Amino acid sequence: MGHDLPMVTARELVSVLESLGFQARPMVATGHRRYVHPDGRRTTVPFHAGGDIGRGLLRKILKDIDLSSDKLKELL
Repeated sequence: MGHDLPMVTARELVSVLESLGFQARPMVATGHRRYVHPDGRRTTVPFHAGGDIGRGLLRKILKDIDLSSDKLKELL
């Protein structure tokens, strides 16, 4: 995973997470939402007005949820 990461918004990422079975948990901090999967995987997604998720953060989220960038692109 490197420069092949797509640029995604928080809403697009949440749509993918929910399609994979992740469920929102109460807010961790203002502007962030925690997502948890029944198998124990979990991640936090920042929500900032209209901004894309940075590539470094997206890489960390994909690692948290054990998802490849190719699979992410398929699900978008």
